[in-house]
This record gives sequence, C-alpha cells and structure tokens, in this order.
Amino acid sequence: MRKVLSGVVAVLLTGTSGYAADIYQPEVIEAPVQEAIIETGGWYLRGDMGWSYNKMRGAKYFQGSNSNMRNFDSADLKSGFVIGGGVGYQINDHFRTDVTLDYMFNSKFSGSTSGSCGVAVNCTSRDVASLTALSLLANAYVDIGTYGSITPYVGAGIGGTYVNWKGLKNTSCEDGDPTNCDPTFTHHGKKNWRFTYALMAGASIDVTCNVKADVGYRFRHVTKGGMFGYNAGGGPGYDKGFYSHEARAGLRYSFNGCDQQAYIPPAEIPVEQPVYK
Repeated sequence: MRKVLSGVVAVLLTGTSGYAADIYQPEVIEAPVQEAIIETGGWYLRGDMGWSYNKMRGAKYFQGSNSNMRNFDSADLKSGFVIGGGVGYQINDHFRTDVTLDYMFNSKFSGSTSGSCGVAVNCTSRDVASLTALSLLANAYVDIGTYGSITPYVGAGIGGTYVNWKGLKNTSCEDGDPTNCDPTFTHHGKKNWRFTYALMAGASIDVTCNVKADVGYRFRHVTKGGMFGYNAGGGPGYDKGFYSHEARAGLRYSFNGCDQQAYIPPAEIPVEQPVYK
C-alpha cells in the first residue's frame, strides 16, 4: 500500500512541475507618450504710440512766375505725436508680417524766403504752416531669437502716406526795417498721397502667453509732393519730402498665444493572458 501511495505522489509532483514550467508570460510594451507642443503661428492685433522727430529735406516755390523756381532759405518741420494700429500674422518663430495704419498729429512748419516784396526791394518772408500724415504700410519682420522673455527683431515696410498740408501764412518784411511789412497772405494747402518706406528695429517682451509689449525705433521716409497753392504773386510750392525718426511703444495681442496641442494619452495595449501549455 505504501508503495502505491508513493508512486501516486511522485506522479503528482512531476505533473505540477511541468505545469508550472509551461506558463507563458507575455512581454509588456509601453507606448510612447506624446508631449504637449505650443503653437507659434497665428493672427495678432497691435496698437502703438510714439514720438516722431521729423527732418524736412527742403521746400521750393515759384516766385512771381512759373519760370522762376526758388528754394526756401530755411525749412523746418517740428516733431509730432504718432498713434497707430494694425493686424498681422505670426508665420513661425522667426518671421511675421502685418499691415499698419499710423496717424501723425499736427506738426508745425516754419520757413523763410528772401527777395523783393510790396514794401521794399530787399525783404525776408516768414512762412508758417502745419501738416498731418496718415501712413498705410505693409511690413515684414525677422524675430532674431528669444532670450528669456525678450525677442529682438528687425523689419521693413513699404506703402503710402496721405500728407495734408494746412494753409501756409506768408508775411514779408523789409530787411532794414522789420516793422515795415506786407499784409499776411495765406496760400491754401495741398493734399496728396506719397510713396513711403520704413525700417524698424526693436524688441518684444512677453507679458502673458498672448500679450507682448513692443518697444522700438522706426525710420520713415515720405517722398516729395505738393505743399501750397498760388497767391499774391507767389506759388505754388512743393516740399522735398521728409524723414521721421520715431521712438515707439505698444502692445501685441496674439489670438492663439496660449493654445496648446491637445494631450493624447498613451494607447492602451491589451495585455495577453497567460497561455498554459
């Protein structure tokens, strides 16, 4: 009897060992996790203001007849306040474009001419006027790189400026007696569009994920055009264009500056159940 029981136990132990050895453990494969990526492109709005230091290239006029063109002895255009806005598109991390509309408020002009007048042979005139300018420009910028929260950039623009000259007041007085003067005459001002180009440099500063502060410099060249009309034996007159050196500050609002790519969790791969052989 003991021999029979011993044989049964041996058979059972042998079967259990083989059964355990035949259990198959499948390999577990983990899928890669996709990281969230911040999008860099998209539309933005901008608003700017600044101060424009203007440099006039000169002015000329017809004196007495259309065959006698004279240059102003002096021509000075004062500084003016500038405000503007625009809409743009950030193409990638380093390139963006926008269209801007800027208005330069009243900038005063003062000039002088010399020659004969109604009260004397040798006279000097005092000429005063003012202008406003509305510039429409298409611009492109290169964002050089981001250092912390600061991104320096350079850019250029091209377009047109609507120059609106107010009436020019002209008063001529005798050189030897400044109190002996002609009456003051007013020449009506001219209005016209001028070709304009601009060069920019500056830096943007991250305020929030979708708001950037923008500080920079802009050089703007407005080409020549009509300045004033004929009156009292003089005119019309033309300015030779002017340069603007502008210190500017503003804000840019990006519509999707805070957007991120949706997070995709790792795929669930079913784990194979053990296979028993």
